[in-house]
Amino acid sequence: MRPGGWTLVLAAAVLLADQAAKLWAISALSDGERIAVIPGLIQLRLVFNPGAAFSIGEGMTWVFTLAAAVAVAGLLYANRGLRSPGWAVVLGALLGGATTHLLDRLFRPPAFAQGHVVDFIDYGGLFVGNIADIALTGGCALLVLLSLRGIPLRGTPTGEEPSLS
Repeated sequence: MRPGGWTLVLAAAVLLADQAAKLWAISALSDGERIAVIPGLIQLRLVFNPGAAFSIGEGMTWVFTLAAAVAVAGLLYANRGLRSPGWAVVLGALLGGATTHLLDRLFRPPAFAQGHVVDFIDYGGLFVGNIADIALTGGCALLVLLSLRGIPLRGTPTGEEPSLS
């Protein structure tokens, strides 16, 4: 399978894992309940987030819906002709995270295109996130690393076909 295909496989895996975990969180956690996973560091707590990271822009949910739609389209465009396995991981993680957030914004309450993202992993009271956030953060970190190493989307720095092994 070509790297662009692996991008889509990884994106689908992130989307399915995130949505399944959110379904579990909604059914297993009552609003406000806290379950310690690693005391003092990580706990489970159900939150419906209308904003972005750290609940910034809570009254601008439609803007985040539009931004997620543009991100998904841009990532799909960038995936065309992809030949780098490393970039396939980056794009797959970002595409999966952006797509699952877009689905939350489009189809979750309170209204179409104004839905709240389901967050349930509380990081020591600093912020509450979900699996898509982990994929987005990891994808961004790898994006920086590949960029610093000069690895292009469409091949290696020398122009040779990259190895998949």
